[in-house]
Amino acid sequence: MMSERLQQRLSRKKRVRKKLKGTPQCPRLAVYRSAGHIYAQIIDDTIGQTLVSIDDRNDGVQNILPTVENHKGKIAKSFATGKTLAKIALDAGIKRVAFDRGGYLYHGRVKALADGARDGGLQF
Repeated sequence: MMSERLQQRLSRKKRVRKKLKGTPQCPRLAVYRSAGHIYAQIIDDTIGQTLVSIDDRNDGVQNILPTVENHKGKIAKSFATGKTLAKIALDAGIKRVAFDRGGYLYHGRVKALADGARDGGLQF
């Protein structure tokens, strides 16, 4: 049996995904947030393939983490994850993405990841 919070998140996720489709020109940046970690992947929905993926345990994130200012803890990890994702995506030739927050509110760690990706050079 699912909790009410999970049901609400899944209905928000469906509502967001109805409007978003990742294309080769503008793939979808999908976010998953667990209690301890944050994961992000860039997906081309036309072929159903993940182009780039990352999580906050990645070595690149750990290298950027000490340089993150004004954030602490998981929010700092999320910002560093977004920045590292942007660097990898730009190296793969991806400049523009559609942000899929996965039903999560655009707040806290999800917002920090988006801000990090924008700071790294991705366009939403």
